[in-house]
Amino acid sequence: MSEIVKAGWDKYLLELQAHPLRTKAITSGVLIGTSDIIAQKISGARKLQFRRVLLLMLYGLLYSGPFGHLFHKLMDMIFRGKKGNKTVAKKVLLEQLTSSPWNNMLFMVFYGLVVEGRPWGTVKNKVKRDYPSVQLTAWKFWPLVGWINYQYMPVQFRVLFHSLVASCWAIFLNLRARSNVIKAS
Repeated sequence: MSEIVKAGWDKYLLELQAHPLRTKAITSGVLIGTSDIIAQKISGARKLQFRRVLLLMLYGLLYSGPFGHLFHKLMDMIFRGKKGNKTVAKKVLLEQLTSSPWNNMLFMVFYGLVVEGRPWGTVKNKVKRDYPSVQLTAWKFWPLVGWINYQYMPVQFRVLFHSLVASCWAIFLNLRARSNVIKAS
């Protein structure tokens, strides 16, 4: 079995080197789809909602992966490859003040409009009501993830690491969104 895992990892590394944007986009899509399947199972869904899984995979493929790839390239340009605790702290702060609020807001809007198919007014009210607590929770969780990512992860693995952790975060957001829909019903 370890031979299969090693061969798969080696193939992933080759793809990551040859086609970084595409590989990160596909990885993000697969991970967010997997996280949604887990969220559906945890929330007690009797039947898997494949449409929902596919829509979230598209979100990862078309937005999360590419955004992460470009964001980390931009961060490296801004900080010119500098390292050290002060630089890591600045990167984490910049990420938390820009990327984090945007990504959480966009995910909530996408989830409401596209995944759930709710009207704009309903989604807007839900985001107004829930976004502050989601973002405050994010600010308790993501700075540590960002610190680990910038301090210890090589640049080529930052989106992978972030996507792995984000798949857990997506489970939280999915369950949060689902519980609020159930409460509103």
